[in-house]
Amino acid sequence: MADGASSAAGLAMNEVAKAAKKIFVVSGPAATNFTGAACSPTTFHFNYDTYALANGTGKAIVKQGGNTWFFLTADYAFGHSLQRDVSRFVEEAGGKVLGSVKHPLNSSDFSSYLLQAQASKAKIIGLANAGGDTINSIKQAAEFRITKGGQNLAGLLVFISDVHSLGLETAQGLIFTGAYYWDRNDASRAFAKRLAPQNKGNMPTMVHAGVYAGVLHYLKAVEALKSDADGKAVVAKMKELPTDDPLFGKGTIRQDGRKIHDMYLFEVKKPEESKAPWDYLKVRATIPAAEAWRPLNEGKCPLVSGG
Repeated sequence: MADGASSAAGLAMNEVAKAAKKIFVVSGPAATNFTGAACSPTTFHFNYDTYALANGTGKAIVKQGGNTWFFLTADYAFGHSLQRDVSRFVEEAGGKVLGSVKHPLNSSDFSSYLLQAQASKAKIIGLANAGGDTINSIKQAAEFRITKGGQNLAGLLVFISDVHSLGLETAQGLIFTGAYYWDRNDASRAFAKRLAPQNKGNMPTMVHAGVYAGVLHYLKAVEALKSDADGKAVVAKMKELPTDDPLFGKGTIRQDGRKIHDMYLFEVKKPEESKAPWDYLKVRATIPAAEAWRPLNEGKCPLVSGG
């Protein structure tokens, strides 16, 4: 199985795969549980997770001068967790959280929350929400000219398809962490140009990239063994072989199933900076693989000795 959709669906699939002793390549879900308490001998997490997103966005932005933060936080477990995790990394890097405001899930009017964020004078407004709430936050922030006033928005889970939907005039200046961008290098461009015609001309998101890289690595392990008959042998070979693909480059897989690769801090370009369709992002920082992910001994994965 590959992808997993949301974290809730993916964790359910994880249990099914574990019971059936089938390989599961996780890409879309962000929960760290896949390499933590719920880790499975046959599950591989090939993409971002909430730790890497919070760590990358919080710490990397502070290092670049974004040292004061105010959060717009969705008032449920996911939002609270995002704010808590990002706040930790901001403060560890020497930054300061000036305040926060909570909003209901699926809000339509963010004006009062954005005005509070604007009044805080924080350099960074952290969007501890997702989906439609993130998109509506960004749209209404553009109406208030918040980024043009010198503050930046930091999204905690943003896809290039979200930027495409919003348009550069609205999304410009948005900062977020990601695992993949189609226009980062020659190899990623070549892959995207093969896939786009099969995807209504849309460039791939990092979820597409995670599925491709994970399945490719599985096929390499099968090829090396000349058989897929012994699932345990395939799993062992996947963890033994270094990963190498045109989307994430070279990497490794840890005991807990976490695929290790660099992450990137992106900023959405201004309209005048874009030179072609889907030319939306610029890399503000590379977050080295050794720094991006939760340490192996902190995950409490039963597959890891001392974890």
